[in-house]
Order: sequence, then C-alpha cells, then structure tokens
Amino acid sequence: MTKSFQKILVIQTAFIGDVILATGVLEKLHQHYPQAQLDFLVRKGNEGLVKNHPFINQTLVWDKKAGKYKNLMKMLKTIRAERYDLVVNIQRFANSGFLTAFSKAKMKVGFDKNPFSWAFDKKAPHEINNGKHEVERNHDLIAEFTDSNAAKPKLYPSDADFEKVSGLKGEPFICFAPASVWFTKQFPKEKWIEFLSETDFQGKIYALGAPSDQALCDEIIQKSDNQTAENLCGKLSLLESAALMQAAQMNYVNDSAPMHLASSMNAPTAAIFCSTIPDFGFGPLSENSKVIQIEEPLACRPCGLHGKKACPEGHFKCGFEIKINALTQLNNNN
Repeated sequence: MTKSFQKILVIQTAFIGDVILATGVLEKLHQHYPQAQLDFLVRKGNEGLVKNHPFINQTLVWDKKAGKYKNLMKMLKTIRAERYDLVVNIQRFANSGFLTAFSKAKMKVGFDKNPFSWAFDKKAPHEINNGKHEVERNHDLIAEFTDSNAAKPKLYPSDADFEKVSGLKGEPFICFAPASVWFTKQFPKEKWIEFLSETDFQGKIYALGAPSDQALCDEIIQKSDNQTAENLCGKLSLLESAALMQAAQMNYVNDSAPMHLASSMNAPTAAIFCSTIPDFGFGPLSENSKVIQIEEPLACRPCGLHGKKACPEGHFKCGFEIKINALTQLNNNN
C-alpha cells in the first residue's frame, strides 16, 4: 500500500533498551520516507540516546516524574499542533495510547495490547515467545507502509563522542557491564569477580555503567585483583559508551540496556541470560554475538518476562551455575 507521509511521530516512552530497539523503526521510516519530518517522543532522561540523530527532526521529551499528568496534557497539545500524518506508538501502556488516540493524526498505529487501541487505525499483535525479536514486532506496525524486512537498531555517536573515548583505545580491550535494574537479570557479582580473576586477556578491561553502578564495579575489580581493569562507571554518556563498545574485542553484558547499546553499534557481544531467555525476543543483534546461559534446563526458568528483585526460589541457580569458561574462552581466542 502506497502512502504519502510528510510528518511522522514515533512514540517510545519506556526504558533505555526499548528506546534503542525502537530506532530500527526510525531507520526503516527514513529509508522509505526520506523527505518526511520524523519526530521521536521519549521519556525524560532518554533523549541523550538520540542526540544529533541525523534522521530526527525533533525529539519530544515527556517528564513522567515531575507533574506527570500535567506534562502529559502539555505533550498532547504539542502533538495535536503538529498535525502528524502518521503516529506510530511502540509503547503498549495507557499514557502513550492516550497521546496517540487523541493526537489528531491522519493515521494512528499501535499494538493491540494498548488500552487505547480502539482508537488506532491499524493494530498489530504483540506476542512473546513466538520466535520473533522485538525489532520484528515493532516493524509489524509499519510493514504495511514500508516493506517486510525489519531494520536493526542504530545509534549515532558524534565525532565528539568518539574523540572522548579515543584515549581508551590505545591497546586491545574488552568491556563488561555487570549491573541491571533487576536482580535476576544480573550475572552475580561473585561470578564477575571469578571472570576477572581467571581471564588471561592481554589488554585493558573496562567496566561500564551509570554512576550508581560505581560501587559494584569497584568491588568486583578490587576483589578480583585484576590490575588491568578500570572502572568507567559514570564517566561516559550512553553514546560515549556505545562509541567505546564498538571498538572492543568483546562486550560482556546482561540481558539489559548495555546489550542493546552493543547491538546498535554492531559491536561484539557476549550476552549473559540468567532468569530470562532469548526466546522472549530481546537477544543480541550484532553479527558477532553469543548468548551465554546455563547448559541444563531449570524448571523455574524463566521465572518472568522482565526479571525480578530477588530469586523466587532463593538459590539463583540460573546465574550461579553458568560456567565461567563460557566467558573466558571468548576473549582468550582474540
């Protein structure tokens, strides 16, 4: 079906990883509508991911914490004033559905799970565990207007971002990002300590994460007694981290935002899955990527789609029983 869209808004107000995966939709829409004004709506705090993005006309930022609903109404007013030809809502919850339903857009598209999907002109199912990756599910929203092939997510660090990390690339290096919002998505710190203790990688090892992850990485590095490891938590922006990960020999990550950062740069990725499983559709997308998980099935795994604050069974075998040589053999071969 041939459509002519001059003004397009893509909405993804969830977390960092979700925003990164949504950039695949931006890639595909720009490919088919290169002259269109392409805007992107994200939650406050995630706008830095698409700073200086070459395809985005403007990034709309919704503050979900301070005056959440007051700001929601302000955002609706802004959206309605733009008179979009197409609004693509990748978020499945009510607030984004409300913005889409009352956007006054000529065409409104979203997932059928959204509470406001009754007002959408086109709906697509969002089904977990059917073999589709999340980027493919997102692409289903726009396949009718583009083509049948999903685009991979892509971020665009600036020249300044690459310059910021250029001094860290003097010798071969690997990166690891040990933290996660969810405990059961996080490879246990004891295992990270074991990894840093046993690896014979000849080069630098960089710990990546937010300022809040600094203490965790300090402890891992100190207890491993690895003299080549350096804690960069809180010292790099997301785009600067992405720029660094692109040049790494390997990036060791949880099923969390840093995995998607690596995917967005097609960077080498070793993705460690504890309580969650790749079959949910959120696995690594880099050409050089490997999933690391326990070899034997557990009756309790997976225990949920998004991870939990603690292991429901109290043993966290899905993390502790992952063999360290599954990690070390990847960098020992480089």
